[in-house]
Amino acid sequence: MTNTRHLSVLCSLFYFFKPVIPRRLQIHARRIRAFNLCRRHSDRWPIDPAARTRPERFSGWPEGKKFALVLTHDVESIRGQDKCLALMNVEKELGLRSSFNFVAEGYPDRAHLRETLVANGFEVGVHGLRHSGRLYASEKTFMKQARSINIYLKEWNAVGFRSPAMFHKLEWIHNLDLQYDASTFDTDPFEPQSDGVSTIFPFWVPRQDHTAGYVELPYTLVQDYTLFVVLRERSIDLWKRKLDWIVDNEGMALLITHPDYICFEPETRGREEYPVGYYQQFLEYASHKYRDQYWNALPREIASYWTSLPPA
Repeated sequence: MTNTRHLSVLCSLFYFFKPVIPRRLQIHARRIRAFNLCRRHSDRWPIDPAARTRPERFSGWPEGKKFALVLTHDVESIRGQDKCLALMNVEKELGLRSSFNFVAEGYPDRAHLRETLVANGFEVGVHGLRHSGRLYASEKTFMKQARSINIYLKEWNAVGFRSPAMFHKLEWIHNLDLQYDASTFDTDPFEPQSDGVSTIFPFWVPRQDHTAGYVELPYTLVQDYTLFVVLRERSIDLWKRKLDWIVDNEGMALLITHPDYICFEPETRGREEYPVGYYQQFLEYASHKYRDQYWNALPREIASYWTSLPPA
């Protein structure tokens, strides 16, 4: 894991310069960087062979299912907030459920939206106070924000958290009142903090005194923004390839998508948007090819199941 000092400097530099760099230039720079990273990490991205190792305490998914399919969404802005119900309906049509992670103080809170999602069998989680990587700038900063994050977790009846920009410091997260965190990934060289956890399974993060802990849920499928905006892919072939590999190894296929970047109206598609049809194709591929083989679980259900497993 990246040490505390390195992570603090990384966060500070990244977010100090970001506001003054034109968005178009940011994307162009990310594309150049991504091209180089693809070549350098082709041996462990999008598939890290070491990540297939099965945890000792794990004997299989509930009801004999072959793999877990976990759909999550990070809502970064009001624009994304406005698309949540449309995205919910896309999944409902295929009998699927997901979780939506909202930035607590990044845009006006819409309690009715959260209530509608939960009433339809979906989940709500907290995606930081603001969409900024400064949460981990220092332990003092983290502890100050943690108090507010805990208030939102309680008010929203949420048990899960994901850090903005996928920054993480797993030992600090023990200060949040949660059942699971979802701020890591099996392998992803494109993230600002790119230290993958090299597993396609959940794992337990104990306190140092082993009195308690939480479940960590790494995402295991490339994020939509990386795939369609940064890498400019025009198909879901990479998603399909990675999903097939996860299924073969009976792991957890956890995907992050962002309603902010999904286009539901082709005539108004923006530079940083991709057609909702790509996501629909993935859902149809997973649900049809692997019919009756997957456990489409909410993150809180995965965490509860993993907590119930016997110790290794």
